[in-house]
Amino acid sequence: MADNFDEILNGLDKYVEKISELKDIFLANLVMLSEIPSPTFGEEKRRDFILERFTEYELQNCSIDEKSNALGVIPGKTGEGNILLCAHMDTVFPVKTDHTVAIQPDMVTGPGVADNGVGLAALVTLPLILEKLNLKFNSNIILIGTSRSLGKGDLEGLRFFLKHSKMTITSGICLEGVRLGRISYSSIGMLRGELSYKIPEEYDWTRFNSVGAIVNMTEMISRILEIPLPRKPRTSINLGAVEGGSSYNMQAMKANLKFEIRSESEEMVESLAQQIRNLSDEMASQTGSDVKFTEVARRSPGGTEFSHPINTRGREILNKLGIKPRFSPSTSELAAFIDKQIPALTLGITSGENISEIDESIHIEPLFKGLAQIVGMIQAIDGGHCNAAN
Repeated sequence: MADNFDEILNGLDKYVEKISELKDIFLANLVMLSEIPSPTFGEEKRRDFILERFTEYELQNCSIDEKSNALGVIPGKTGEGNILLCAHMDTVFPVKTDHTVAIQPDMVTGPGVADNGVGLAALVTLPLILEKLNLKFNSNIILIGTSRSLGKGDLEGLRFFLKHSKMTITSGICLEGVRLGRISYSSIGMLRGELSYKIPEEYDWTRFNSVGAIVNMTEMISRILEIPLPRKPRTSINLGAVEGGSSYNMQAMKANLKFEIRSESEEMVESLAQQIRNLSDEMASQTGSDVKFTEVARRSPGGTEFSHPINTRGREILNKLGIKPRFSPSTSELAAFIDKQIPALTLGITSGENISEIDESIHIEPLFKGLAQIVGMIQAIDGGHCNAAN
């Protein structure tokens, strides 16, 4: 533990140099983790690999809970605090996707290497990094690979752990692969939803406006885009994915739209959701089809203040490493900490390209500063430099 925060800052460059000596081990963990398919609700094989690593490093309390989270603890000298580091295990890629990862001199490419192979590799390599740096802490360092985070998972794994853990969590650090310099300390209001349009088999195609699922879904999208959005509070509607139809010569019987509403105001999120519900009901009555609105996930706005010491220290660590901090609200694991009023940050570890695409890539060189940043934050929290009273 460093009593003086300046000691932490002055040690960062040395950390980068020492951590870079673990490059081969880190990349091996990254490749092995990323090549294990891990769709939401199907993370078991990746979970088992993480638990094997935790067991090999002789962490305490290596276990799997009821929601399939993988847990290990680096015990502190006094155990007076509990710092939780988490990285989500699931990805957006289905099992059938080719998960082969390619390593080039300056880049690693493959599905999910950035989101969130790098975060998980940081999690499982951290015990070796701390041993390499000869660092021990008063606080217990809890490492957890979280399940069921993305999409319909709705942070189920982390929410379950925070609700049922007998250990009082002092602070949290959420590890995301990209982007280095990212500091997220607040969550905005968010609702993820799906609109499904299904034409019944006995549908009367002679009725007025019988044009099929794709055309009517397109009309509904146009209606959504016409909804006025305020400048304040800042608000947006993102249309993320559209699916429909099966062939050239077939009338489309089904269509599906995935969307996300974001706003600084929880009331605005609900208002927009209700407007989209009304549009779906109106379309159902006009066409005689089954139009369904499904809420997939929701987040409430909140978080710590910009001036909170945990955020201040995070900025100072990045500046010392020569990295420009990038502030952005988060809708990921951070929201679960916010709901429990636990001070926490989401940190990016490296830079990347083509995120959520098959050829998703991360850059190798920035990794070591990203990992040094994590170590510095753990030291700062453990040393009491991130307490709100400071």
